[in-house]
Amino acid sequence: MAARTDVSELVAIIDRLERLLERSALSELELEVAGTTIILRSAAAVDPWPMPGSDASAALTVVEPVPPAHASADEHSAHAVVAPLTGVYYRSPSPGAEPYVRAGGSVNAGQVIGLIEAMKLFNEIKSDVTGTVRRLVAGDGDLVKARQTLIEVDV
Repeated sequence: MAARTDVSELVAIIDRLERLLERSALSELELEVAGTTIILRSAAAVDPWPMPGSDASAALTVVEPVPPAHASADEHSAHAVVAPLTGVYYRSPSPGAEPYVRAGGSVNAGQVIGLIEAMKLFNEIKSDVTGTVRRLVAGDGDLVKARQTLIEVDV
């Protein structure tokens, strides 16, 4: 019964935070407790290119802790291209456009690999190495933190 009470209390706290977000000028609210992060975002923060008639209510994203960039021996040779700042990551310049890079494709040092939107500004993120893209770690529209792996490159 204690676990049910804990969950009910957590849901009540999230509901209160959601109401706070809706009444404020904030577009995002982030809370981290005991290794679990709860992020509440307004609809505008979740989808910067909203579709006509889209719901404007707040969205909830629960993010599990990010594993280390080199979790296994097989990944040892991969270079992690990391986010230089916290924001929303986009793999392409606009919705429906071709992504900057694809898994299995080549990437050059200085080549744009994505965009991070922070404080209503879009920042080009460039690869710091030349090689083959092994894996796209961050998803399109994901909130990424500074120093979080965006892509892995075999050099």
